[in-house]
Amino acid sequence: MIVDEASAEFHDFFERHHAELARFAHLVTGEADAADDLAADAMVALWHRWDRVRGADHPVAYARGVVANMARSRIRSRVRERRRVLLFWSERSERTDGPDVAAVVDVQSALARLPFRKRACVVLRHAFDLSEKETALALGVSVGTVKSQTSKGMAELQRLLGSRAAGELAGRKR
Repeated sequence: MIVDEASAEFHDFFERHHAELARFAHLVTGEADAADDLAADAMVALWHRWDRVRGADHPVAYARGVVANMARSRIRSRVRERRRVLLFWSERSERTDGPDVAAVVDVQSALARLPFRKRACVVLRHAFDLSEKETALALGVSVGTVKSQTSKGMAELQRLLGSRAAGELAGRKR
């Protein structure tokens, strides 16, 4: 029966790619607790469009694109929420003007400082070891955009973390 075949294909796809999609969501959003939810929501969306997904040239790239879009929406929502909170608390006199200099900057917080597209390109290229073409497919952008955004993102990480840490993130030994 066709429905059983589609269900079996989707189940296999889920088993092979759910953990990877959750890891991608975690690295892109910086929120470990939201990663599984985003990956699960993406899988539900993929199931609803399974005929389209399984007919795609690159179903995994399609799935990564769904996760990227959902992550982008989540980040935008969080930014709006933070703006509302800041607006609410802006009347307080206890504001600080600068960042906490004593705080330790780790890779995750440095990634969180990057704009979404740069962060997604860096994560897919270096954490997931995808090619420029695979990254472009996942994000729905050109290969040139992936190259420039990855380069700019790595330069920003190098500035934030230092060249040694950024090189280790990219898998190079210094």
